[in-house]
Amino acid sequence: MIMLFLLIVVVAALRFGQGPALFTAVAGVLAFDFFLVAPRLTLAVSDTQYILTFLGLLVTGLVISTLAAQARAEAEGARQREAETAALYSLAQDLTAMTRSEDIATVVVRHVEDVFRGKAAVFVRENEFLRLCAATRESESVVGQGPADWVFKHGRPTGRGTGVHPAEAAYYAPMRSAPTIAGVLAVCPHGPVAPLSGAQERLIEAFANQAAVALDRAHLVGEASQIQLVQATERLQSALLNSISHDLRTPLATITGAVSSLRDPEVRLDEETKAALIDDIHSEAERLNRLVGNLLDMTRLEAGTLRVSREPGDIAEVVGAALEHQSRQLRGREVEIDIPDDLPPAPMSEVLITQVLANLLDNAVKYSPDATPVRVSARVEGSHLAVEVADRGVGIALADRSRVFDKFYRTERSGSAGGTGLGLAISKGIVEAHGGTIEALKRPGGGTILRFTLPLAAGGTSE
Repeated sequence: MIMLFLLIVVVAALRFGQGPALFTAVAGVLAFDFFLVAPRLTLAVSDTQYILTFLGLLVTGLVISTLAAQARAEAEGARQREAETAALYSLAQDLTAMTRSEDIATVVVRHVEDVFRGKAAVFVRENEFLRLCAATRESESVVGQGPADWVFKHGRPTGRGTGVHPAEAAYYAPMRSAPTIAGVLAVCPHGPVAPLSGAQERLIEAFANQAAVALDRAHLVGEASQIQLVQATERLQSALLNSISHDLRTPLATITGAVSSLRDPEVRLDEETKAALIDDIHSEAERLNRLVGNLLDMTRLEAGTLRVSREPGDIAEVVGAALEHQSRQLRGREVEIDIPDDLPPAPMSEVLITQVLANLLDNAVKYSPDATPVRVSARVEGSHLAVEVADRGVGIALADRSRVFDKFYRTERSGSAGGTGLGLAISKGIVEAHGGTIEALKRPGGGTILRFTLPLAAGGTSE
């Protein structure tokens, strides 16, 4: 029977804590005396040996209740630490992929709201001031800028339950980022306004530290990206200057030399030589004009000022215009045309698509032997019109096929062929502005196929 009383004490300690367990132990001793010890139904004791039994029962009950309550408290603490660790781990996992301060603040607010079932806000440092970056709904009623600025200035927690701004409903913790403060985390847990427990304060500070580390990483990623952007810009500028200076000097030198020869009265030239010099001047002037035109077109594409007005057009007429435009470059070159008569009209800007075809023809002429033909074909493929310009040149390596449409990119096989590497980049921009695609393919038997498609039905917004 005594063991039954002790069992009840253990159950009370595990279920309700130390206080109820102590009460159960004392009540058990009194009940044992009242019901089981003679004279029964009284608290009197006729045999003094029961006094020792009562003391043993009471002491054993007190010890058991204390140990059971301690075990219960330790188990509760372990569960709380496990929950805190899981919350911090989940926050760290979500913050790993974040590289923007706004995304980091949003993730922190969401996790704080889930853990504390209350309101939260994140203030992020911007220069020497704080700005509200993310907050839960209706957090304005419990979160203020003043306490956050105080924390940012002094680097200590404030607000609910602290010595500074104790009337605030929220607890403000600094997000420390050596050697400065990256921001402030404000938390208002669900429930009555009361000082936070030590565990709650520690968890909020852990959240703040995690957020500070993520903000530091985002700042470093931003700086690294900026450095890479500056380096890439410098490389691009250097490549541009080198390419442009070479391609500008060459035609200018030719034109200047030819004009000097024609103007020099001491140089005796026959009519055939004069005609050749005039042809050189005309050819180099056209080359210079194409170069400047490509630069201007590339600038318009990147600035988003190139507007495409699409009207149904005949691709055969566009091909004819492009061939006429490139007649000097194609002089003596065989051009094969394969365009069916029944092709439907495609919505396009004929002027711009003519420029695309002229650039593709110019590329084919530059990178293929003079004696080889160039083939231009067109056909319908599903809902698109496909146009191809094929040559029998050295071809483009697989690794270069996706890069030949980048600005200023020239393959290692380019050799001494002139150009700045803008023609294909401009062609890509124009085709994509039409809603089409462009690609470089290997031609069976050797050579390259430059292929672009245009949708047969107009759709979307043209730019």
